[in-house]
Amino acid sequence: MNMSKKPNYYNQTIHILNELHSSYPQYNIGRHIATSLSDYGDIWGITDKEFVYALTKYKAQLDMDIPHTDVESEIDDIIRQGLDLDNILKEEEDEDNGYS
Repeated sequence: MNMSKKPNYYNQTIHILNELHSSYPQYNIGRHIATSLSDYGDIWGITDKEFVYALTKYKAQLDMDIPHTDVESEIDDIIRQGLDLDNILKEEEDEDNGYS
């Protein structure tokens, strides 16, 4: 006798939404649902299994996104140094000539 349990997609949906809420509290539930289902046209016919798949795929994409704040600050530093290039080159020239 096979006692395999049928997946409960409703509970899986609630679990994924709770994970999303914990990991990304800055986004409301509507944003999570709307974004995860954005590839689906008419969602009235979507099955619970498809909904779990869409949420799982969406969560994986969010988890893979790397915050770009460090990159943006590095870019700002490069731009700032580029704007001050004359002074940087003069300082290097002075160092080469024995001036500090």
